[in-house]
Amino acid sequence: MEENKKEITFGEKLKTVRKDAGFTQEQLAEKLSVSRQAITKWESGRGLPDIENLKNISTLLGVSLDCLLGGNENISLTVTKEKINLDDYEYNRNIRGRLVKKTGKKDMAVAKMYPNCSVHYLMAKQILTKKERITDNLIGLLTNAPFGIPDFLNSIKNTDKEFYLVTQGEKQFFVTVTDEFIESRQLLEKISSKRFQIGSFSFIDCGEISLKENI
Repeated sequence: MEENKKEITFGEKLKTVRKDAGFTQEQLAEKLSVSRQAITKWESGRGLPDIENLKNISTLLGVSLDCLLGGNENISLTVTKEKINLDDYEYNRNIRGRLVKKTGKKDMAVAKMYPNCSVHYLMAKQILTKKERITDNLIGLLTNAPFGIPDFLNSIKNTDKEFYLVTQGEKQFFVTVTDEFIESRQLLEKISSKRFQIGSFSFIDCGEISLKENI
């Protein structure tokens, strides 16, 4: 009788090759300029690295992408980036629509690129690195600032970005839309939780968008 073999997850592989390479979670996080919590989430299956971090992990730990991904041919590392013109979209805000027209137009750009797919809007927050957290705590102690300075600077830096999770059959795509480009990456594993992490951002799934009247 053939034994059932448990499939090794990406997180389990990452933990194994990290230890084999002699890195602690803290050391790997510092090399990748992400938080230690990010590494913990990746290894526990509660988050996924983006493609750039995946490539950096491969280089730092001295393993191939095939080793990390288990040779899964269904996993695409391709990043699709297309130039868009938001002026091409006429967004008519209704009672359920976006308050900001530019955001509504970005919704439309994603829905047009992925017709007949489930498109969810993501609320994003950039995760502070270890150095940023130290700076944040120090500023808080010295100034009693009502908000974190690094957090505030990161929010300004990302004001032109909107994030989406697109489900197309068995595939999922993480989509970022700026004022000029729409960038799409296929995820390594399907995300089903409302809160998750990809790369240096944590996300909250705000639900599916519907723009049939505007497209």
